[in-house]
Amino acid sequence: MANQAQASTFPSGNATAGDSDTNSNGKRSFPPKGQPQITGFNRIGLWSLYIKEIRRFLKVQTQTVWAPAITTLLFLVIFTVAMGRSGREVLGVPFATFVAPGLIMMGMMQNAFANASFSLLSGKLQGTIIDLLMPPLSEAELMIGIVAGAMTRAVMVGGAVAIAMSLWPGVEMQAAHPWAIIWFGLMGAAMLSIIGLLASLWAEKFDHNAAVTNFVVAPLSLLSGTFYVISNLSPFFQAISRVNPFFYMISGFRFGFLGESDIGNTNEAVIGAAIGVGVLNLVLGFVTYRVLKSGWKIKS
Repeated sequence: MANQAQASTFPSGNATAGDSDTNSNGKRSFPPKGQPQITGFNRIGLWSLYIKEIRRFLKVQTQTVWAPAITTLLFLVIFTVAMGRSGREVLGVPFATFVAPGLIMMGMMQNAFANASFSLLSGKLQGTIIDLLMPPLSEAELMIGIVAGAMTRAVMVGGAVAIAMSLWPGVEMQAAHPWAIIWFGLMGAAMLSIIGLLASLWAEKFDHNAAVTNFVVAPLSLLSGTFYVISNLSPFFQAISRVNPFFYMISGFRFGFLGESDIGNTNEAVIGAAIGVGVLNLVLGFVTYRVLKSGWKIKS
């Protein structure tokens, strides 16, 4: 009798404790499939994804951080020693000092693209993309985590290159306008991270990703005024250079170090480019978010 009485009171007590999970018949009801149960911003999940991205490239930091720094430093060696340009001045400074900021920015952008373009693509090819799609992360959180991880790698590579170049004879690393160094450095890394993520959504194999690197990222980086001032070009090619967004990234970053650049020698002259690259990143970010949300090429 005691057991019967206890059994008769148990359902009513259970329904009172969790009446939101039961229907009118007293049976437990579940939310529709696919309906998220974690609302708001998933800070813990986003932080976990960010740490995962950081640990992924730090496990092979010799290849992902130090090797790109040495490769970028070789450009400086070639253009200042092998080509005999050690006595040349550009924008009133030695050529090595002029080219150093551009090389730092180029290394940052290329590695930001490489890191962001690998995450989803490797998951698609290895069948482990479910590890990114299953966790309770929204599309925005997934994009922020991958882009933030790629930007962190870019900053590490830029720091390694800057330290190496500061020790190179003939290079003077100064910070005439720190705000420009920070802004254009982060905006350049963010732009290539977003483009890398978009490329990984489109790519179906590593050859596709390499094609974007070889035919888009590398040419735009090398033809953006990294090794020269565009005033030496003909008006036609100057106009082409001014359409290249990489030109404003590198010139603005150089302005932060030298106080002079192709886009101006004052804060007022450069602020327009700073706003422009920020707006461009917002547009690219929105496009990538919509593509990611649609599940194009990542959800069956």
